[in-house]
Amino acid sequence: MNNKPSTQRPESDDQIIATAFRRSVQIIGGALLVVTLVSAAWLLYTSLSSVPEDTREADLIAPQQFAPTQQIAVPQIRFTDVTKEAGLHHQHINGAYGERLLPETMGGGVAVLDFNNDGNVDLLFINGRSWPWQPQTSESSSLIMYQGDGKGRFQDVTEELSLQAQLFGMGAAIGDYDGDGDADIFVSTVGGNRLFRNMDGRGFVDATNEAGVAGAADAWSTGAGFLDYDRDGDLDLLVLNYVVWSRDIDLQADYQLTGIGRAYGPPAQFAGTHPYLYRNNGDGTFKEVSEASGLHVVNESTGTPLGKGLAFLPTDVNDDGWVDLVVANDTVRNFLFVNRNGEGFNEVGVERGIAFDNSGIATGAMGIDGVESQAGSKIIAMGNFGNEMTSLYSRPQGTTLFTDQAIVTGVGPASRRVVTFGLLFFDADLDGRVDLLQSNGHVENEINVVEPGQQYAQPPQLFWNCGEHCARQFALLPTEPDNDLANPIVGRGAAYADIDKDGDLDVILTQIGGPPVLLRNDQRSGHNWVQFEITNPEGSPAYGAEVEITGAELSQRARLEPTRSYLSQVEPLLNFGIGERQSIEQATVFWPDGKSRIIEHPAINQRMRVSYPIE
Repeated sequence: MNNKPSTQRPESDDQIIATAFRRSVQIIGGALLVVTLVSAAWLLYTSLSSVPEDTREADLIAPQQFAPTQQIAVPQIRFTDVTKEAGLHHQHINGAYGERLLPETMGGGVAVLDFNNDGNVDLLFINGRSWPWQPQTSESSSLIMYQGDGKGRFQDVTEELSLQAQLFGMGAAIGDYDGDGDADIFVSTVGGNRLFRNMDGRGFVDATNEAGVAGAADAWSTGAGFLDYDRDGDLDLLVLNYVVWSRDIDLQADYQLTGIGRAYGPPAQFAGTHPYLYRNNGDGTFKEVSEASGLHVVNESTGTPLGKGLAFLPTDVNDDGWVDLVVANDTVRNFLFVNRNGEGFNEVGVERGIAFDNSGIATGAMGIDGVESQAGSKIIAMGNFGNEMTSLYSRPQGTTLFTDQAIVTGVGPASRRVVTFGLLFFDADLDGRVDLLQSNGHVENEINVVEPGQQYAQPPQLFWNCGEHCARQFALLPTEPDNDLANPIVGRGAAYADIDKDGDLDVILTQIGGPPVLLRNDQRSGHNWVQFEITNPEGSPAYGAEVEITGAELSQRARLEPTRSYLSQVEPLLNFGIGERQSIEQATVFWPDGKSRIIEHPAINQRMRVSYPIE
């Protein structure tokens, strides 16, 4: 996040690194040409920074028009707001009282889980609370659990599950850390994280101190997720920290915007942090190993922590069978940690092309998601701040270098006018091509005073994957007035789940200081689909497992990692759209330990539960 619209950003170590990197990959041009180009770019950037932001916005590239290369029908993908009908009635609390403290505008995660193993998805929302130095009022719990009935309706069961807690919550991670077959809950917060152990679906107990995962009492933790980075069969836990923050530091920074006064300041004014990596000891406890594992990245000039992480994606970027970590950092370069066969990680974001955008600049990255294309390319998207395009990094099969393809794929121009937090890849119309949804909303509620082109509440965006049928791969779909996806929200967290078990994925979005938004997917394409629940020996979701489906002109592959988006967790389900195809020849399931199972001609339009092969 970088909400400093009219002030020139000082040159950071990341920009120096980026400049060196860009020069190293230039193939032609002498030294004089390089100096000339860099000088000209700097003069242009300086001049642009000195003019009012609304003047600059008028010069932005307009969104690309939908331009098919052959006759193809634009799909009608309608989403219906069923929040109240579904029984979701709480309001997000962010503690704001007028001082404009940065955490107030950054929280609000959501997680999809099945806490009682009844086969129906449940929803967990994360709230903030009033600040301790403010008069305390009667507030709802900072954790709100809704039990689902499998038909799209939910009931608040927070109290009966003993989940009531008062904390300044940010996001959630779901995972069976103790191997008993139940989904446990980790909550990241401002000031001491919490772990809640699931007691056979009947309730939860606070296991934070026992497990050793509270973190520092003055830390601001954000994105978190369970994963098995050492492939020993139990789930480890990665927790990102954002910036060094306190009320005193925030007030001393005294960030101001003309016409508004004090405003929510950018993270550039706060020091960076290191994450926590907790290795599971297998006995209900964890050991913090982030430094020993190579996750401490420092500013080379000062030796201080560089990271300002908000979200991460566990994925296998090099297809070696070990989970790697891509971290979305806010205003400093992104990190790519490549797994050294369970013995730690090497940070190679600059070398692999994922550290900066296509201009070589560190962005205000917030949310993240990734997918594997039908051609075998790895694609990673990151939502960025206003006037910054969504980053769409692509790595073709058989190569190691990512390049930012936001512009050429059609996502870039339309994403530049919004502030994107949560974002998700999923096949909205089940045509076999994965689409991209973005949850948008500004951080400053009066931003329109100083930036006429920006609004606090912004509509979500759905980029339809047109594939080879269009001049550009993604097209921003227009939304009709009766499509509730068009309604502006102050979006933060985003997750998906098939709440009504009809085969297409529905969307859950959170808002700062407002109600969640449950959008039922009412697409009527008639396309076919297949879903897979992949389990480990204990019966809980097998994180890191992959499924590949094949058939005539059909090849899709997906990885089960619910940690994605922004402060959120999606349903631990692999959902494949197959368009008008009437059959699938084969589905192959790969577990992280190397075991696999082949399913010949799996039934379509059904959900299949595939258990770990015990021989």
